[in-house]
Amino acid sequence: MAGEKDKAEGTWDEAKGTVKDKAGEATGDRSTEAEGKGDQAKGKVKKAKGDVKDAGEKVKDRINEAFD
Repeated sequence: MAGEKDKAEGTWDEAKGTVKDKAGEATGDRSTEAEGKGDQAKGKVKKAKGDVKDAGEKVKDRINEAFD
């Protein structure tokens, strides 16, 4: 589907962010912790973007089916 790349990138960003967040917490490095939280948020946005693309593609397919 159209949104698979965005979903995969989002999952990667979330995972990377979780690691940074936890590493920052463990070491007391607030900058790394904040960067990790930012990466997690970025990943969630990318995954949502992928969901929207997939939904749009489904609507397009249904419209095409209706006119076939």
